[in-house]
Amino acid sequence: MSRNFDILQRVEGHPASFRPPAVAQPRSNGHSKLNGNRSLANDEIMKLVQRVFLLPGTNSAPGAVAFCAVYAGDGCSWVCAHAAEMLADHGGASVCLVDANLRAPSLHDYFKFDNGPGFADAVKDSKPMHEYARRAAGSNLWLITAGTVGREPNGSLSPARLRARMTELRGDFDHLLMDTPPLHSFSDAVLLGQMTDGVILVVSSHSTRREPARIAKQSLEAAKIPMLGAVLNKRTFPIPEALYKKL
Repeated sequence: MSRNFDILQRVEGHPASFRPPAVAQPRSNGHSKLNGNRSLANDEIMKLVQRVFLLPGTNSAPGAVAFCAVYAGDGCSWVCAHAAEMLADHGGASVCLVDANLRAPSLHDYFKFDNGPGFADAVKDSKPMHEYARRAAGSNLWLITAGTVGREPNGSLSPARLRARMTELRGDFDHLLMDTPPLHSFSDAVLLGQMTDGVILVVSSHSTRREPARIAKQSLEAAKIPMLGAVLNKRTFPIPEALYKKL
């Protein structure tokens, strides 16, 4: 098991930690359900969704969750998109996925949509938020792309305006999942995380080290943002996947 994952698990003690394999490939043609080969990655994402959003016998499941990476390239957007798809496919409730990573928007490419108008436009505009959401075909999943991003993307994130628009989205959808910029480089993720019920932190098994992960966690704690789980992405396996699943 990766040392980085051990550190985060000890610090958090949360059962929602996620360990997908090393290669995370985006979808090739718009929205379609995850393939039926029941890969380890899909199984672990489903566990994450069940433990965070679908706990039986509880009314305290978070309605809005931010996904944050420590570094760019840790796979946060991929994890967030897959979790949203799983939740929409299995939860029976409406799910809105928001590309709030105005520094490096990518979810429009993942779902093969154009990138506008979207989140950056909605924060500045008065048009109802649900009008910016586009439905992924045949699902309970809606996507709000990043939209029109200027040279200083954080200029779109006025706290008062952002809070009002987030409250509106909470009223329109049962679940809200947000992809945010990396914590190590920008403060956007902390601001966005404060508008949600908590954060899922995404780290890479190959690049995220102990101290940056600890600093990221401390940043969330200082902002009084609950950390709902830690995701170890891009993990490699020393034995074949089929054997690993039997251990």
